[in-house]
Amino acid sequence: MCPPAHFRVTYSINPWMDPGKPVDLPLALAQWEDLRDRYLALGHTVEELEPRRELPDMVFAANGATVVDGRVLGARFAHPERAEEAAVHAAWFRAQGYTDVLEPEHINEGEGDFAVTASWLLAGRGFRSSPLSHPEAQEFFGRPVIGLDLVDPRYYHLDTALCVLDDTTDGEIMYYPGAFSAGSREVLRRLFPDALVATEEDAAALGLNAVSDGRHVLLPQAAVGLFEPLRARGYEPIGMDLGELLKGGGSVKCCTQELRG
Repeated sequence: MCPPAHFRVTYSINPWMDPGKPVDLPLALAQWEDLRDRYLALGHTVEELEPRRELPDMVFAANGATVVDGRVLGARFAHPERAEEAAVHAAWFRAQGYTDVLEPEHINEGEGDFAVTASWLLAGRGFRSSPLSHPEAQEFFGRPVIGLDLVDPRYYHLDTALCVLDDTTDGEIMYYPGAFSAGSREVLRRLFPDALVATEEDAAALGLNAVSDGRHVLLPQAAVGLFEPLRARGYEPIGMDLGELLKGGGSVKCCTQELRG
């Protein structure tokens, strides 16, 4: 996770990303700190990536890499505004003693488009990450990659449309079908017949940009329709207010990179 230095709206295809709405920087920092402190209160370890003033989108730390079994697949960003972030993330991992760090040939935006289950890597494509990044990830991690086509520009990364609730099994996810092509919807239906299916309203609140530790699910507080279904499945939903960060296009998951040992 990386605290914001200063903040800039870069993309404007989503209703949350309105360049006409100024960001309250102290509030953005307070919201980020609340997320960090909530992880700590739940007993998790949090590593903070030192911010770089010239890279304000680095607060969306999920995009910097994908880590599985201690192996690190770095990022290669689609837009030049974020390109330099990849090297910062890779340098951090090497400084922390990670020895298996791959700088990719093909565009992938880290956990923005890669989601890890017990057996598979779910991989988004269509707006940011290249389809060529999928075989690259499969070869590196040695686990099957399931490609999923995103077709709604509001959901430009997989982590805006799908969340893995329990990565110790292959059956616990929640997702919004309208973000995916017809074929990808069928793949998800076959692989995850008991998935929690989000409504358009909860998806539009970025409710699927969430993080689950297998028990607690941290998600945007505005996604009110997801709370009871999560409780019914035995999870404890925790609503978070990241409204200022949402103006830049991200919420809980975008601000969180998971370090899977």
